[in-house]
Amino acid sequence: MTLTIQRKDLLPATMLIGADWRHASDQRRLPVTDPATGDAFADVPDGTASDARDAVDAAHAAFPAWRALPAKQRGQILRRWNDLIVAHQEDLGRLISREQGKPLAEGRGEVLYAASYVAWFAEETTRANGEVIPPSVPGRRMLALKEPVGVVAAITPWNFPAAMIARKIAPALAAGCTVVCKPAEDTPLTSLALVRLAQEAGVPAGVINIVTASRERTPEVVDVWLDDPRVRKISFTGSTPVGIHLAARSAQTLKKLSLELGGNAPFIVFDDADIDAAVDGLMVSKFRNGGQTCVCPNRVFVQSAVHDVFVARLAARVAALKLGPASDAASQIGPMVNARAVDKIESHVRDAVAHGARIVVGGARVDAAQGGGANYFAPTVLTHVNAAMACSREETFGPVVPVTRFETEAEVIAAANATPFGLAAYFYTNDARRIWRVTDLLETGIVGVNEGALAAESAPFGGVKASGYGREGSTHGLDDYMHVKYVCQGQL
Repeated sequence: MTLTIQRKDLLPATMLIGADWRHASDQRRLPVTDPATGDAFADVPDGTASDARDAVDAAHAAFPAWRALPAKQRGQILRRWNDLIVAHQEDLGRLISREQGKPLAEGRGEVLYAASYVAWFAEETTRANGEVIPPSVPGRRMLALKEPVGVVAAITPWNFPAAMIARKIAPALAAGCTVVCKPAEDTPLTSLALVRLAQEAGVPAGVINIVTASRERTPEVVDVWLDDPRVRKISFTGSTPVGIHLAARSAQTLKKLSLELGGNAPFIVFDDADIDAAVDGLMVSKFRNGGQTCVCPNRVFVQSAVHDVFVARLAARVAALKLGPASDAASQIGPMVNARAVDKIESHVRDAVAHGARIVVGGARVDAAQGGGANYFAPTVLTHVNAAMACSREETFGPVVPVTRFETEAEVIAAANATPFGLAAYFYTNDARRIWRVTDLLETGIVGVNEGALAAESAPFGGVKASGYGREGSTHGLDDYMHVKYVCQGQL
């Protein structure tokens, strides 16, 4: 099966600024490669600081009219965008899988996941209600009004190129904001296609602007937005060091920030858990997108009484996973996004083994002779893992399950929280009292209890500690693109 698309205009060779699809100001191009082969199959503009300034000019100019458009009409445009995304599920799914590497079934699923955010915020446009406040003295009327913050800069990652664009742009537009966007250099094509469909849905010129740029040029593009006081909010998903940089630079113009940063999610299996359900949950949460998700379990803790049986059942499931390119319908694990990702995974496994870990399944790159190709790493289970190993301290972002044995509840809670990060956590137990006890003690923004699939457009998504702040999705996600204006009318 070849991952070609029917609508060729969904592969623009240009980027959108204002009403114009255009090249970079210096005409430089950025190649886009297929992770399964390492071969370039398309290219996009390699944007410049000048392009970034033009994007802000366009968004700033479009803001007054978009803000003034009645919420119901903004919602209607978003609904049309949702309908177009769903109608083009196959083309978009193929595009995601071609540039990102995930199996085609996951690419198609991501399209519907992205659309769910657009549909949700289409409805939320008319629910951004303010408050009437009881006056403290006679003769006054006191109100709290919600207003859009203004121009928003959205900076998105490569692992979910459709979902992350939708999760940021849809609430911005619903709130009445305009957008400048910089997609990840590894996966710009899906973002451009979604923006093309947004334009087709009736989003006015300048309301969405997208600047593609290479890793080398990304700092000059983003720094323009960080320094421009007309950009009133930054929404970023990515690493904690980059998030810290964005926060520091944004302080100069006091921008509002939503930062969804690194994770180091614990996955805890207590001895009273349903072991088969726990294995199922771990397979879903860990191996989605080949382990390249910010909420995938990075540290697995299993209580001693069930450790051996859990590992045996898990290892059998992991060993059966089929690696292959997205073009193979049977593939369950695709290539990692690039060679840097595979290098990091390999270094984590080597470090763990050097410090006493044991490989139960996998543990190595998979080359073409073994049925792999560029950027593949075998799904892996490690045991005898401890907190000093790199795989326990850092996000591996790949298909590696490091398992640590524990004895007591207090011990595992301390271990789970012994990290700077606090995005997601999972645990399995059938003790109702333990459910609430552990939930209260886990220092994360998201908790899965007997559940491995957490994401939903109606739920708030975000972390605490070094995993950032702000929330995406849900009504809280709309609030993050608005500010509150207090109005006091007297002499009534």
